[in-house]
Amino acid sequence: MGAATLDAQALAAWIGRSESRTDLVSERETLLLAATLDLPAAPAAGEAQPPLWHWTTFAPVGRAGETGAGGHPYRGGFMPPVPLPRRMWAGGRLAFHAPLRVGERATRHSSIADLKVKEGKTGTLVFVTVKHEISGPAGLAISEEQDVVYRAAAAPGDRPPAPPPAPSGAQWSDTLQADPVLLFRYSALTFNGHRIHYDLPYVREEEGYPGLLVHGPLIATLLAGALARRTARPLKRFAFRGVSPLFDTAPFTLNGAIEGTQARLWAANAEGCLAMSAEVELA
Repeated sequence: MGAATLDAQALAAWIGRSESRTDLVSERETLLLAATLDLPAAPAAGEAQPPLWHWTTFAPVGRAGETGAGGHPYRGGFMPPVPLPRRMWAGGRLAFHAPLRVGERATRHSSIADLKVKEGKTGTLVFVTVKHEISGPAGLAISEEQDVVYRAAAAPGDRPPAPPPAPSGAQWSDTLQADPVLLFRYSALTFNGHRIHYDLPYVREEEGYPGLLVHGPLIATLLAGALARRTARPLKRFAFRGVSPLFDTAPFTLNGAIEGTQARLWAANAEGCLAMSAEVELA
């Protein structure tokens, strides 16, 4: 499908569409996410929710009958009905204003901030920017922009472009290998039905990948956690970008370096190629 066959004007009508949701920063979900990440303890009621853990708090809810073949909800409603089968959360930018605390209720106001249709080397791409503002009892807690990319199905024999090498200069490097249990648990906690994270025959036969894909938000959460183990300074800003996929078939590394109030983080695959990069501002 080329860009000319997409009704870009109709899709652009989704810009400005908004919705609001109120949810509980659940003590149980916090405990389950801590266990999923293999942490020895979880924040207790009244304590601050760690950075990026709010992605389980505001997990999307869709009925089983409204789910497409790939496990995602049908397009339309809040998100625009982009007629391209593959969807990826490609990155985002977050600003942290105040903590969300376990046991408190929070409200997220979301809007479609932008939509662009482009032609890339792999075909038509649709970029959607979603803006979130999350508030707790103390007021605005998190401002966030998410970049969602839609693209055409892979053609037989398609090979993705080679990812760039990971940067050098790491002050630390943690090695991790995702397994199907970790990916299943994170999918469950974020209510993410996308089959690329747990259905190996689908991944290989329909998407053409060699193994189960590690969630982009999970990689970002792991990078933020690795940073938290090296500094007690809270995050002010966190911007991340997915570069290439990681799979459950090989280990990967979480790397980082701190320089004053700035930190550079990146994930690299077993061959030393860049999978995700993040730029962080510390308080």
